[in-house]
Amino acid sequence: MIEAKSITKFFSVVNEKGLAEGLTAVLNVSLTIPDGRIVTLLGPSGCGKSTFLEILAGLQAPTDGEIRIDGKLVLEPLPSTRKEMEDYKRRYRFISPLANGVFRDRPKHDIALVFQDYAVFPWMTALQNVDFALKLRGKLKKKERLEKARYYLNKVELTGAEHKYPSQLSGGMRQRLALARALSVEPKIILMDEPFAAVDALTREKLQDDLIRLWYDTKKAGTPVIIVMVTHDVQEAVYLSDEVIVFSPSPGSIRNQIPVNLERPRARTDPELIEIQDRIFAMFQYDLNQESDYAI
Repeated sequence: MIEAKSITKFFSVVNEKGLAEGLTAVLNVSLTIPDGRIVTLLGPSGCGKSTFLEILAGLQAPTDGEIRIDGKLVLEPLPSTRKEMEDYKRRYRFISPLANGVFRDRPKHDIALVFQDYAVFPWMTALQNVDFALKLRGKLKKKERLEKARYYLNKVELTGAEHKYPSQLSGGMRQRLALARALSVEPKIILMDEPFAAVDALTREKLQDDLIRLWYDTKKAGTPVIIVMVTHDVQEAVYLSDEVIVFSPSPGSIRNQIPVNLERPRARTDPELIEIQDRIFAMFQYDLNQESDYAI
């Protein structure tokens, strides 16, 4: 389970006049995501969705609030006062060198990330890319790693492409490779930032269906994965999700939480799905124009 409590992220930025000023990217976001759910973060550009996703991943510390995964703290908020800074230094003055030496490159939580730009290594083959992710976890011998890498490449329909480099793969195949690498480490959580934005519409729909199929496999295996995805695509959000989290324009806060209580498999033309999409479009229209033809 993911628990986000009162997450705020404040940045200091330099404006065009060279003066420092503040920017609040995320403001007081609280959210609970149970195991085995698909949740999308939806909202306009610059509303803090990706920043919030990075805080979930532990890539950024919140300015205020906390993220817990299965009850364990991901990262502490950054010190914001001199007293907090001194307390922080005292607490970690002995632990940090030990942690850096013993736990370096070992993930604190079972999280895998999938990005829009595929984030695969261009100098490695498909098989080597997945093997490398498994090697970082340090739990398997080489033969076992390669067997597992081939297994997950097969699950994403890349059998026969094991020895091809990313440049020899289509955009959809590269994103399948990124997904295979994420799944191979058998994480509890997969965080995805606009993963299908760079492919054409037909490939995007195929990748969405692939994602649902692979997610179902984890549920059948008794190890249900949480998927949290950032997207700008309303149809994608509603089609994939158990719940859509609609962010307000900057600073990003939760505008609405919309459950999608429809059984899978779903049809994209289902009137109930379209009705939910229309509700969300009405929210965006209201935020942009302060008016709507739909009862929000």
